[in-house]
Amino acid sequence: MDFDAVILAGGAARRLGGADKPGLTVGGRTLVEHVVAAVAGARKAIVAGPGRAIPGVVFVREDPPRGGPVPALAAGLNEVTAPWVVLLAGDLPFMTAAHVAAMLRAAEPSGGVVLVDAGGREQWLAGAWPAAELKAALADYQGRSLKGLLGPLVTVRLALRGRPWFDCDTMDDLEEARMHVLNEWTALACKELGIDPATVDRDLILDLTKEVAHGVARPAAPLTAYLLGLAQGAGTAPEDAVAKLITLAKNWSQATTETLTDD
Repeated sequence: MDFDAVILAGGAARRLGGADKPGLTVGGRTLVEHVVAAVAGARKAIVAGPGRAIPGVVFVREDPPRGGPVPALAAGLNEVTAPWVVLLAGDLPFMTAAHVAAMLRAAEPSGGVVLVDAGGREQWLAGAWPAAELKAALADYQGRSLKGLLGPLVTVRLALRGRPWFDCDTMDDLEEARMHVLNEWTALACKELGIDPATVDRDLILDLTKEVAHGVARPAAPLTAYLLGLAQGAGTAPEDAVAKLITLAKNWSQATTETLTDD
């Protein structure tokens, strides 16, 4: 289907202490980059929020800035020329192109589609809408709520696998998203390498690399994980190797001093 995407990424992020929420990273990408990747098939990707170095994206700002989702949507819709609009929040790390395609397939024969979460609640910043109907509704709307604007346009409430509606409003949400990516990567990497995931003590390795990154240097962390793998392959129990390496990292300053003064 021919569609444009409007991504709202200009909120105040109060529950994140005013942080640049769309710029926070999950799995090596910023949150807004995850969402932009999910709408790669759009005629135009329009982000309502501060400009960023993301190729091919049109950036707009609501008036006034941080004036809320309805003004942000209005600013985005000014750039829309396609017959369909996919409206998304800028902090959806699990949203994929397959989810966007599913929303559009559901919308094509009927009209407005909104995703629902695991509890059946509508997620107004995850949906697909007929552009002409949405623009007409917005022109007559005086409220500030997306639910008030979009509710009358809904014809399908759609549940999809993979939690595409999951957003990162708090640090706990962000940590959950990061751990999900880590779990998925661990499983896929183990499958690719022919390793039984049950033999990988991920938390033990993470604790080790965190200690090394803090006590030695950030680049030393992945190198240490590699050395741990070599030690395990040579027959050293991983728990013993980790204990030795953590002790070394904690005593790094003393160890380097002794090395530099060693005859």
